[in-house]
Amino acid sequence: MQIETHPHAPFVPHPLKILLMGSFPGRADTLHKDPDNQWFYSAKRNQLWKILEIAFNQPLPDTKAKRELLTRQGIGIADILLQINRLKDSNADQDLQIIRYNDQAIAKILQEHPQVRICFTSRFVEKQFKRCFPTFTNTELLPSPSPRYARLSLEQKAAVYKTMLTRT
Repeated sequence: MQIETHPHAPFVPHPLKILLMGSFPGRADTLHKDPDNQWFYSAKRNQLWKILEIAFNQPLPDTKAKRELLTRQGIGIADILLQINRLKDSNADQDLQIIRYNDQAIAKILQEHPQVRICFTSRFVEKQFKRCFPTFTNTELLPSPSPRYARLSLEQKAAVYKTMLTRT
């Protein structure tokens, strides 16, 4: 097994209102060849950017546009895992063996932004975050942007994201 290290530092605009918390990039994210889209949630099947395009009624064709939208909205992005082994040739959270948490970077964010609201992209992420930060309670669970989470349509996910990410 090969240990993979997260390729991106957390994205933290100022002011920071909300921190989207994911688990770890998919294999395609770490091997992505398009420099304009080599960033968080860049796997072609992941729906996060499509969800945010619908929620904020704005095209997000590249990393620059994504960063600008998030900065305007006060939304940051970080992942709870820093290093993993993949137990299968899969991007599924349950197939990740945790080697190291991204707890130092996240602790710094929480220290600098104590009022931030953490929005998890899966129950797995929520569980891992609470393992590292059991006393932090300003958290919410979003519908997963994974296409495997099909209980809600893309448009329904976008409506939930819009409500949760624009609430003050």
